[in-house]
Amino acid sequence: MRIDKFLADNSIGTRREIKALIRAGRITAGEDVVSDPGMHIDPEKDIISYDGNVISYEKNHYFMLNKPSGVVSSTKEGASRTVVELLSGEGVKGLSPVGRLDKDTEGLLLLTDDGALLHDLISPSKHVEKEYLVITESPVGEDDMERLREGVDIGDDKPTLPAKAFMEGDGLHLVICEGRFHQVKRMLEAVGNRVVYLKRLRMGGLKLDEQLEKGGYRKLSPEEISLLQKGGKH
Repeated sequence: MRIDKFLADNSIGTRREIKALIRAGRITAGEDVVSDPGMHIDPEKDIISYDGNVISYEKNHYFMLNKPSGVVSSTKEGASRTVVELLSGEGVKGLSPVGRLDKDTEGLLLLTDDGALLHDLISPSKHVEKEYLVITESPVGEDDMERLREGVDIGDDKPTLPAKAFMEGDGLHLVICEGRFHQVKRMLEAVGNRVVYLKRLRMGGLKLDEQLEKGGYRKLSPEEISLLQKGGKH
């Protein structure tokens, strides 16, 4: 990897700014002052420093966000604020949300620049579980939960896959392993009800960190990343 790309990927500056830093002798590789922006390095072995501070190399980045209502789960959405904008202070390029939450849905959302993991987590063939807290307009009875467990017709070419449905606290907990458009809302409509509040609590084995305020985020721990890479089974 070129050292100027390495520095840019680590948010040290633009290519022009990095060239100026190199000319000023502020970048070192090991004990040597870097003089060539095109110098090739091994980011996993070479020790690169800026003003004497070692720059840690992260090939990929993984964040957990407690998504607030009113924010769009995409990278660009016209005038609406996006989840990627909430993490703009991290200076990480290429972040994408893992799946989508509706604009008015809150809770767990992962963002990463690891394309392979993103694909695995949203691939229908992987059957990664997503657990939601669902507050409904009317009480959900046992008969309705049994219908949700068996799969319901939401107007697509086939019914939803069997889900887990149970009452806990003040609301319905619904666990699905698909990601169809507005799926939870449409499933409740299929049993004659309406969702008034929706929050994602879990994806695979990863649970929302309830210490995160709405709009708050943090990096995933190595253990959490490993859990997702192993398939995120609960």
